[in-house]
Parts: sequence; C-alpha cells; structure tokens
Amino acid sequence: MADTTAGGIGAGAIGAGAGPAGANIVDLPVGGRPGGSESAAHAPAESRLAHFPVSFFAVVMGTGGLSLATHKLERLLDAGPRASLVIGGIAGAAFLVIGLLYLAKALRHPGAVVAEWHHPVRLSFFPTISISLLVLSLVALPVSRDAAEPLWIAGTVMQVVFSLAVLSAWIGHREFQPPHLNPAWFIPAVGNIIVPVAGVPLGYVEPSWFFFSFGLLFWLVLLTLVFNRLIFHTPLPERLLPTLTILIAPPAIGFLAWLGLSGHGIDAFAHILFYAGLALFLLVATQAGRMVRIKFALSWWAYSFPLAALTTAAAVFADAIGGRTITGIFFALYALLAVVLTVLVIATVRAIFAGAICRPE
Repeated sequence: MADTTAGGIGAGAIGAGAGPAGANIVDLPVGGRPGGSESAAHAPAESRLAHFPVSFFAVVMGTGGLSLATHKLERLLDAGPRASLVIGGIAGAAFLVIGLLYLAKALRHPGAVVAEWHHPVRLSFFPTISISLLVLSLVALPVSRDAAEPLWIAGTVMQVVFSLAVLSAWIGHREFQPPHLNPAWFIPAVGNIIVPVAGVPLGYVEPSWFFFSFGLLFWLVLLTLVFNRLIFHTPLPERLLPTLTILIAPPAIGFLAWLGLSGHGIDAFAHILFYAGLALFLLVATQAGRMVRIKFALSWWAYSFPLAALTTAAAVFADAIGGRTITGIFFALYALLAVVLTVLVIATVRAIFAGAICRPE
C-alpha cells in the first residue's frame, strides 16, 4: 500500500518494505478498519473526526516557530513586535481549534486514539501536543510571564509523561522493524531539549538541566539509529521524506537551550551545536529535488518547525558574533521559512476544503 493522500502520516507511508513481521502492525488504518473506498469529499463529519490525526499539532509548532523567528527579525530591524504577536496569536488560536477537535475525537472515538498510540509511526507525534504548549510559552514570554509560566508548566509535565510513555513503548514488548524507524522518532527528544529555552528565563534552572540532558542523550542515540536505517535499509517512503527536516531541530534548539543554561555566551559547544544544525540543513537540502515532487500531506508541516528553530538560532548567533555572512544566512533562512509557511498554509486550506484531510487510509 502506497497511499499518498493528504490524510496524515499513516500506514500507507511505511507499509512498503516493512516485511511480513511489520505488516500486521502498519497496514491497519487509524480507526482499526480496513481502508474504505468512500470519497473523502462525501465522508460523514463523524468519520472525518475519527481520522483527525495527532500530527495536526505540527501546525501549531510551525506557526509558533515563525512567530519566534519573526520576533528576532523585528529586533534585528529595530521594529515593533506587531507581526510576531499576530502570528503568535494565530498559533494560539490554532492550538485551541486543533486541541478541541482532538479532544472531541478522544471522547467520541477513543478507539481511534488508542489505535494511533499503537501505530509505529504516529506514536512519535503525540509529543507534538506538549511541544506546542512549550512553543506557545516562548511566544508569550516576551509579553507576559504570567501567561507563559502556566503554558510552560503544562507543556513540561505533558512532555515528561509523553517521553517516558513513548520510550517505554519502544523498549517494551512491541515489535518494531527497521522501516518503522524514521526521523519523526526525534520528536520526543526535541520536546525535552526545548524545555530549557523558556524554563531558564522563568527560573526553573535545575528542571531545565534535567530535560536538556534527557533530550541530548536520546538525540545522540536516535541520530545513530536513524542514519543506520537511512543508509542500510529501505529508503524512506515519499510521504515521510519531509521528516528528514526534523534532523535539523535538535542541534538548533539545543544551541538556544545551551546559551541559557551555560550563561557563557557563544562558547565552543554553542558553536558545535549551531554549525551541526547548519550542516544537517545543507544535508537535507540535497534531497530538495525529491521533496518538491511529492504530493501534499500533513507530513509537509515537518518542514516548518525545524527550519524556524534554525532561523531563530541563526538570528541569535548573528546578534552575538556579528558579521555579514551569518546575518545573511539568517535573512536567507527567514525568507525560506516565510515561503515554506505560506505554501503550507495554502496547501493545507486547499486540502481541507477538498476533503483530502482526515480520511481513511
């Protein structure tokens, strides 16, 4: 099965090459039923809700990331924070809408949520909920500490729960095959590394060190595993190609977290993290020709947050060390980020109105 519809990241994305042992796990759609032939445009609202994917929270991460990068641009240009606040407000509204829809799914179709949790790919996307809260806390922090702190606390508590639950599932009794492994497995690690970015300014220094250490440890482990899978096993299915961009996120966010934790400015380790993120960006860019040819799916939103994280890191790096080259890299990355987000929003809206999202696979 090689479904390339826009319905999310699901069984069709990894069925090819999974082998007999993996087929029973990945070939079931989220609702636990065989994929139907009903036209998505005429699917009942209840059926669409049952197939509303948890990966939709990546929209909040990407939009919030654009707000953070825009705030850095405004500071660099000595402009007011109007644009970043508007984008941040949109990210907050998106979280409310997506959160309410997913809550409705959990209440009306709990079996579909359980099936997502037991899916070898979608399992990794549950921490996008907690990461969305952490990103929103960063968006709110320059405006109101009172608003940022409860968002950070809620996101941090959810993050540790999701991280331990996902890791427990990975090392538990469930069978995983090499084709199940993909860069989306970095998402729980990314969530842990982002905790200190707002945690240190809010005064939660020791918890921030814990989450940074937790995330850094599993980033290094997963980096080895993912590259082993990419080099020695079957290629990523087309729908999962955008998840390659997630490789950029851990070092880029780690750079921002390390600056707050160390308090030493741009030291040697900060240089390593920033340039590691930039190197991975260049590596992913070599696959751009393949990426632009794939059909739209929600997995496209994987382009947004890692690119926003690297753009924000470039702004901080340029502000600290100066120089036309780094400043130029920031402006180039921001321009690319703005184009990518514009394309993603247009493609997502079109897919929603075409009934191509939240459909059975």
